[in-house]
Amino acid sequence: MRRSEVLAEESIVCLQKALNHLREIWERIGIPEDQRLQRTEVVKKHIKELLDMMIAEEESLKERLIKSISVCQKELNTLCSELRVEPFQEEGETTILQLEKDLRTQVELMRKQKKERKQELKLLQEQDQELCEILCMPHYDIDSASVPSLEELNQFRQHVATLRETKASRREEFVSLKRQIILCMEELDHTPDTSFEREVVCEDEDAFCLSLENIATLQKLLWQLEMQKSQNEAVCEGLRAQIRELWDRLQIPEKEREAVATIMSGSKAKVRKALQLEVDRLEELKMQNLKKVIEAIRVELAQYWDQCFYSQEQREAFAPFHAEDYTENLLHLHDAEIVQLRNYYEAHKELFEGVQKWEESWRLFLEFERKASDPNRFTNRGGNLLKEEKQRAKLQKTLPKLEEELKAQIELWEQAHSKAFLVNGQKFMEYVAEQWEMHRLEKERARQERQLKNKKQTETEMLYGSAPRTPSKRRGLPPNTPGKARKLNTTAMTNATANSSIRPIFGGTIYHSPVSRLPPSGSKPVATSTCSGKKTPRAGRHGANKENLDLNGSILSGGYPGSAPIQRNFSINSVASTYSEFARELSKASKSDATSGILNSTNIQS
Repeated sequence: MRRSEVLAEESIVCLQKALNHLREIWERIGIPEDQRLQRTEVVKKHIKELLDMMIAEEESLKERLIKSISVCQKELNTLCSELRVEPFQEEGETTILQLEKDLRTQVELMRKQKKERKQELKLLQEQDQELCEILCMPHYDIDSASVPSLEELNQFRQHVATLRETKASRREEFVSLKRQIILCMEELDHTPDTSFEREVVCEDEDAFCLSLENIATLQKLLWQLEMQKSQNEAVCEGLRAQIRELWDRLQIPEKEREAVATIMSGSKAKVRKALQLEVDRLEELKMQNLKKVIEAIRVELAQYWDQCFYSQEQREAFAPFHAEDYTENLLHLHDAEIVQLRNYYEAHKELFEGVQKWEESWRLFLEFERKASDPNRFTNRGGNLLKEEKQRAKLQKTLPKLEEELKAQIELWEQAHSKAFLVNGQKFMEYVAEQWEMHRLEKERARQERQLKNKKQTETEMLYGSAPRTPSKRRGLPPNTPGKARKLNTTAMTNATANSSIRPIFGGTIYHSPVSRLPPSGSKPVATSTCSGKKTPRAGRHGANKENLDLNGSILSGGYPGSAPIQRNFSINSVASTYSEFARELSKASKSDATSGILNSTNIQS
């Protein structure tokens, strides 16, 4: 049982006791029955009125609660609709009082959410308006009268954040462009002359409208200023190049050049003006020194002709080069020609440098070939011979490779320009082939000359004998006396033919004529091969002492003073010179000498 029910029963009991107590009092007092009825009616009336009043009040409370519930439900439905949330649903059965309380609490919460959303919407709209005014963009389209949903607010926040980022990036770009524009204007000595330029340079940065159109206009303005700056720099650089060229042609002294060194850098308007004044002054001076200037241009022309490998016909095609009438027209002709040559050289610089590299490699190759045929190369002091051989072997590999690379480049160039690339008046590969052919013919001519010289020397020795050299003095050895020399000659003749020559490793070498002679200093006659009592040695042994020849084919020193044998030079092939080939060539030459000696001896004896 509820406590309220218990209290109600207790109230009834209480009321019963009170009525019983009143009856007891009335009986003791002796109040008659009719008065008791009246008094009981009064008690009843009071009790009834009190209970009716209390019931009425509670009924009123009930009505107010029901009305509040209805109002809250309506407002709550409206708020749910505005806030775009699900309608409120009471969970389970509840009393009127609890329902009213829950609905009222929910309404207050919804009102708070509505108020917050409206405030945030207002704040976002203010930010959007400010950013859109700076960026010159339309405002965000949203109904300010209605309550925005959470999704709409989220989208609005993202939009405002994007506007902030756009503003930051455009402002950064604006500041950068403004800085560059100011620098260009200072460089060009340019004063802002339009309202836009004054707004950019002179007005407050925060007041500038960061619209796409303004940013594009800024970029265009900067591009125009940079173009003017580039043109100004190009003009100034051209004026400086013209000044340097005129300095060189007019041979201006260094002190006079240093006087205008301040204008040789920068590209401001005042620098350009000063450069133009200097060019005008030098041009006037040039007109006063036409001959000197034209001769300087001719020297430069000759240099470019050499660098471009012009043939003699191409050089002579410029007839004004030899003119003696130094006029302004002649100067213009030379200027035009030197400009054309410069452009031609710069356009084909890579090819010309490649040809120049081949020329240098070719000269080095010819130098190695010349050294290879030099008999003194075998002294090999400091290992030079080994170094030269390594360099020559490396050059023999790189030279053909360089020729192939140049050939490929020239073929591409000729296909692109539809004309032949000439070097010294002929195609490069024809020029290279001609150089190789001339080199081959020169080697063949040198070989034939050596063969002819060796043949003549052999015939001379077989007819007249070879003149011995004076023996070289050696430290620590006493000089040979005439008697010992005669004794040595006698011994030598017993072991050689009349046409042979003694070539010992040490001491002098003694040569004998095929005809008997009187001994020197009146000595006893030396026995010849006819009266020696021995067999005449075969003529085939004439080359038996060929190992006593030098590496270069010359006879070792010795014999009588005052005469020297004709030296014989055996060259080594220029492309592949090895000692084995050299030895074979030397052996062939010795056998050829022996055969010629036999034939000559037979002719003399007969």
